[in-house]
Amino acid sequence: MSIDDEYEPLVARIPADVEMPDKVLAGLTGRQLLILGATGGLVAWVYLLAQGRVPVVVIAALLIPLTALGFALALGRRDGLSLDRLALHGIRHALQGKVRVPAPEGIAPYPSWCRLRGQLPAPLDLPVRAIRQDGAMGLADGGTAVLVQAGTVSFTLRTAAEQESLVALFGRWLNSLDSPVQILIQSRSADLSDLTTELEESARDLAHPALEQAARDHAAYLDDLSRSRDLLTRRVLVVIRDQPTGETPLHRQARTRNVSATVAMRRAEDAVRALAALGIGAVVLDAEACTEVLADSLSPGQPRLGGLSRPYDLVTRSVPPTKEAR
Repeated sequence: MSIDDEYEPLVARIPADVEMPDKVLAGLTGRQLLILGATGGLVAWVYLLAQGRVPVVVIAALLIPLTALGFALALGRRDGLSLDRLALHGIRHALQGKVRVPAPEGIAPYPSWCRLRGQLPAPLDLPVRAIRQDGAMGLADGGTAVLVQAGTVSFTLRTAAEQESLVALFGRWLNSLDSPVQILIQSRSADLSDLTTELEESARDLAHPALEQAARDHAAYLDDLSRSRDLLTRRVLVVIRDQPTGETPLHRQARTRNVSATVAMRRAEDAVRALAALGIGAVVLDAEACTEVLADSLSPGQPRLGGLSRPYDLVTRSVPPTKEAR
């Protein structure tokens, strides 16, 4: 018998939706019961109102779709959301302006003599207002957030004792948290073009022709794999938050933001050390990396604009004098 035979595998079922509401009656939540109750009351009211005045076939043609709609809103789900919430998000999106511009001071109304065609653009309200050089992000609500990019660890390949140790260490880190922390897992398209180009360029420098041919074959395999498959990679981000309590006077807001950023950075460094104990490599993202993550999250798969200036960089350039100026 091995040492790990006496350990039983740890199995704990955790729902995918950690914010799943409690079941109230018959496996239904309060929101579902409210929707079904409202649907039943509306169906009964329409039936009593139309009974004796409208043929039964017409009543059934009205009430059956209404009942089906109520059950679909209460019990249906799509993309992890219930259909009633998805419908509310759709209505809210339809009522909001489609053209948004960065205007923290608001959109100025058009003059009375101007004939407006269409609608004015709506202000683009981003949750992140500023990013410091160390990566601390100032949020619109006055708080601070720091991004920590973490790797992954193979759990199923570990022994039962190692799994128990990993769970204990991870639980210890979760129990030590004194502020909100979000663990975000993003799926991104994997681009193997750089790796393929590097293999092809380095193949000519190999010592033996067989190694060169093997490198070129591997580059061709990766190129064919990227063309024939939709390759995905995962990025794990840990968002560390700090939210100052109470209202801060105007003359102390800058100091409060600096203190909040310092606290958030300290918590991020503690998270990096805690994840290192699990065998997970993690790093606190700086301003450039945070900007890349935010841009990729807002417009995934879109090309980035090149030559953008950083904060406090000069945007002027020197122009050589012309012959006339000489």
